[in-house]
Amino acid sequence: MTLPLLGTAVTLKTYPLIRDWICGPGRAVEIQDFCEIGVLEHDHSDLLSEWKKQLDGHHGPRGIHGPFFGLDISTPDTEIRTLVQKRMFQGLAVVEALGADLMVIHSPFNHWHQLNRTNYPDVYPSLMDDAAACLGPVLVRAADVGCTLVLENCDDTDPAVRVDLVRQIGHPNLRVSIDTGHADICHGRYDAPHVVDFIAAAAGCLDHVHLQDVDGYADRHWHPGDGRIAWQPVFSALAALAERPRLTLEVRRDLERLPVTVARLQQMGLAC
Repeated sequence: MTLPLLGTAVTLKTYPLIRDWICGPGRAVEIQDFCEIGVLEHDHSDLLSEWKKQLDGHHGPRGIHGPFFGLDISTPDTEIRTLVQKRMFQGLAVVEALGADLMVIHSPFNHWHQLNRTNYPDVYPSLMDDAAACLGPVLVRAADVGCTLVLENCDDTDPAVRVDLVRQIGHPNLRVSIDTGHADICHGRYDAPHVVDFIAAAAGCLDHVHLQDVDGYADRHWHPGDGRIAWQPVFSALAALAERPRLTLEVRRDLERLPVTVARLQQMGLAC
């Protein structure tokens, strides 16, 4: 069996540390500078230019983490929605400029929504409708630039509702993303289902996965194997899917350790 080739999230500061390890086998990169607070709000042409230089020699898939701080795609306020859309359009301009084809965006759902699903029966329908209204023109632009938006779980405790939104919108350029650490935090703190159930719920819609380890308490972004997640079941669940999502390591520190981390996963027969 051919093992999946893992990509990684990087910034302009961390990419040079592991450039050869990335470019040699053609690993995917997910550029994360453009989701930082204020970057898209201000002139970022120098950052774009520097990234274009750095990517010379990289021939693997490319994506970016889209803007998300303070941006709720399900906002019912139309003026705020306009600003959310503006940031999304700016993110797509970065995608186009860097020759990328994927942009991660964040789910609007949280634990309160799940707890009050029966108590306030209009909550989910309104969230779905408002998110669809927000993403409609953004998806038109995404299709124009050849980009897929992937909707990542953050505080989601229902593995299916984000998938339901993607299916309800029904646009080919909108798919699902799973963050393994986020899923495990919700499993540990809110008694949400295990990450393998998030994977199963996304079957047929999953295009992207953030691989990071945690302690079940906070969003650690540790190297796989440094926390409590059982990786054999996770990779088995991914292998059971008909689709082959882009698997992206998203660790916060010590990216120069990634070759060792991945070598350990390879020894386990999980990924390379």
